[in-house]
Amino acid sequence: MRLLYSSAVRAEHPELVSGALHVTGITTDVPADALASAVARHTAVAERRLGDGTEGEFPEIQAWRRAFTRMGVKPTQYRNAAEALLRRYRKDTSLPSVHPLVELCNAISVAYAIPVGVFDLACVTGPLEVRHAVGDEVFLSFSGKAEHPDPGEVIFADAAGRAHARRWTHRQSGHSVVRDTTASALIVSEGMHATAPGDVGKLIATVAAELTELWQLPPSAVTLTPACGPIDLPGWSPSTERTTSGTG
Repeated sequence: MRLLYSSAVRAEHPELVSGALHVTGITTDVPADALASAVARHTAVAERRLGDGTEGEFPEIQAWRRAFTRMGVKPTQYRNAAEALLRRYRKDTSLPSVHPLVELCNAISVAYAIPVGVFDLACVTGPLEVRHAVGDEVFLSFSGKAEHPDPGEVIFADAAGRAHARRWTHRQSGHSVVRDTTASALIVSEGMHATAPGDVGKLIATVAAELTELWQLPPSAVTLTPACGPIDLPGWSPSTERTTSGTG
């Protein structure tokens, strides 16, 4: 699986740091008590941070708000995924529970206040590129409605012309959402704040450790900056595969 960023996105957001992790063998069969314990550990971190102020005051969230503003998107109307989860947790002390892997990644996302996207790779065609939309790409909402992103909007796009996320880290497509039949997943996290190089690496390493503990799966992880160019994850090209332990 290849993950890459367009030259235009790299130029407009030079502070961006992203990390990716590829895992195969995912199932819904994970010990419920172990999952609940892992989720509780991470949400406890978010709860402590929220005790000192709202999510809008976090540097990680402020950096994404500035990025959204540069893109011409109102950041309090279209919140990045981490901010939306933190806002929900602050108000309801709960997170969405649709699949064990998503539940885990949501908890880690609020702990770090950094967006985490989880894509079912069986539903992604060819390389996945973060780029500006042309406007004819197809995005499937969770309600099943087909949409087209606005021209110039930053999206996750594949070779089949599908938009797997709209407004960058705001909303994921229902087409590639993780479900009970998911076996192979791509997990992507992106930060814009000053300490993102270290924080994104730690987040990816945390996800990798939890996957190993809960599913006994050895994920392949890589931490990168978009300026490094395309990243070839397992399944794309073994001859050029570049993976690390996920440390920053």
